[in-house]
Amino acid sequence: QVQLVESGGGSVQAGGSLRLSCAASGYMYSTYYMGWFRQAPGKELEGVAGIDSDGSTSYVDSVKGRFTISQDNAKNTLYLQMNSLKPEDTAMYSCAARCGGRWSAVLEYKYWGQGTQVTVSS
Repeated sequence: QVQLVESGGGSVQAGGSLRLSCAASGYMYSTYYMGWFRQAPGKELEGVAGIDSDGSTSYVDSVKGRFTISQDNAKNTLYLQMNSLKPEDTAMYSCAARCGGRWSAVLEYKYWGQGTQVTVSS
């Protein structure tokens, strides 16, 4: 049974940091590409960051220089380090796994976690 379980969300003040984790199980983690998505109330699901099997990373412009995606293949775990958080970063953050395709394309992702809430206050 495939599972992606996020953790690390919470409430912080603007300028603060959080580190999200996504523990994967039930499939060959190293053979999939991973991504982080977020959805704020009333807004569409948005790709935040993606990482390929060779370690190459991609980010949406609004988080470049503030967020870092990484993974530990030995632990089947994906991370998202979020620094200099802004109120507009407030959203439900989810991790997902895909076999290929464009990192920000929602339909490319086969497995999804339930999400972890991030709330940034001004």
